Amino acid sequence: MRAAILTLSDKGSRGERADESGPALAAWLAERGVRTLHAHVIPDELEQIVALLVKWCDTDMADLILTTGGTGVSPRDVTPEATMQVAERLIPGIGELMRLKGLEKTPMASLSRAVAAIRNQTLIINLPGSPKGAMENLEAVWPVVAHAVEKIRGGQDDCGGKFHHDRHLKP
Repeated sequence: MRAAILTLSDKGSRGERADESGPALAAWLAERGVRTLHAHVIPDELEQIVALLVKWCDTDMADLILTTGGTGVSPRDVTPEATMQVAERLIPGIGELMRLKGLEKTPMASLSRAVAAIRNQTLIINLPGSPKGAMENLEAVWPVVAHAVEKIRGGQDDCGGKFHHDRHLKP
């Protein structure tokens, strides 16, 4: 599986804060055999987010795009809106699962507006900006990610059939 990570951070894009979430996600993915081919930090600007998501999806640069940051309720948090602008189809269950698992740890998870979507043959998942939150949310949905990517790419396995753990990436 090929991945791309997009960190949304005004301070990070100006060099005023180190991106900790992007590298942590890339390391976690590498441990599971996923290659991170692209990783960028850009400001919380709707048009820039949309443009990069479209470029990555429309040129088949990744099977999976993870965004980190911009999923909360502050005025600059626009990642879900950008993702919905580029989406051809939404996958509500992924965002619901992340919030459900997050609520086991903090009531603040209810403020997450993260979404997951498909554009062309790429799965996009919005994650929180904090390294801890990003990792916890990715771990919550990881068991379905490989199957989703396989189906998006045209795999013919039945969704309701027996889940073959050896054919999917380990959680």
